[in-house]
Amino acid sequence: MNSTDFHEDRTHTSSFKPFNLYRQRMPEHFACTPLHWHSEFEISFVISGCADYIVGDDKFTSSEGDIIISTPNILHSVYPHDGQEQVYETFLFSQEMLGASAGDRLSMDFLLPIVSGELYVNPRITKDHIYYSELRMAIENIVSAAIGDNAKLDLLIKSELLRIFWLLDEAGNITGKNSKKSVMSEAIRPAIEYMNLHFADDISIRTLAKEASLSESYFMQKFREAAGISAIEYLNQIRIKAVCGQLISTKKSAAEIAFDCGFRNISNFNRTFKRVTGITPREYSKAEEIHVNKPVQSWHCASGNQVINHCIIIQNSLCTKKEAAICGFLFEVFYSTFI
Repeated sequence: MNSTDFHEDRTHTSSFKPFNLYRQRMPEHFACTPLHWHSEFEISFVISGCADYIVGDDKFTSSEGDIIISTPNILHSVYPHDGQEQVYETFLFSQEMLGASAGDRLSMDFLLPIVSGELYVNPRITKDHIYYSELRMAIENIVSAAIGDNAKLDLLIKSELLRIFWLLDEAGNITGKNSKKSVMSEAIRPAIEYMNLHFADDISIRTLAKEASLSESYFMQKFREAAGISAIEYLNQIRIKAVCGQLISTKKSAAEIAFDCGFRNISNFNRTFKRVTGITPREYSKAEEIHVNKPVQSWHCASGNQVINHCIIIQNSLCTKKEAAICGFLFEVFYSTFI
């Protein structure tokens, strides 16, 4: 597990296939995606349920039918709302999918300002949006084309993405000046980066506040405002993420791994692991196979069919736990892994 997963260095897209589609379930176990960012655009459609989102400085609880947009490099997270489940489709794509070249006016006047954060894109589109029907249809077409997965259908995806951003701009959801440019989340980004790089070390609030160039009390206040959790809770989530990766990839004991990942008390580690993942380290290690069905409803643990799902793949597959990439607290298996 790479220690810098807060900034996802794993690739959602490639020059050959500049997009990826996931269908995800925000479940009972591993039920959060902590603050992170990546270089791709991200559009999600909530099929059912709800969850608590942070996108830059915007905070909201989603509803069925919502369309949620994250622009490149913006800090964003998803947490369950009052223990409720959310099922949603997420389409990630590189800016090349919008068809702009380096020097044309579409890129210079529209795309690059969005990527840089100069333009603000309203992250939440609800059913009362003036163009909701058109936006939903565009997303349904994108999902169908992504599942079809051939070069000709990429044309449809590109045209629908352009249509989505045109409709958003027409409705005033893309503003000329990003007055809401992630002031709080940008303030804590250095501390997030530090925690992800040094999570195995003993880290104090004093150290994190210094990284963010803030006083300790002000840092703690701003971190909770921006992330929705305390800095220590966030640090523990990062450590548990790293533990999960090593439980899969090494033969070390859970206690050894816990110490390597920054925990200094085994009882505290066990409590934290259970609180974050919903299961014990031993139960986690026993999950040797994950069966993915089509159309997928959940992932099942091979031992006893216990649901441990998060990511619902649109492709039939049977894979071992070691073959499945675990990122954050979601069993995120990339669609492209199985085609």
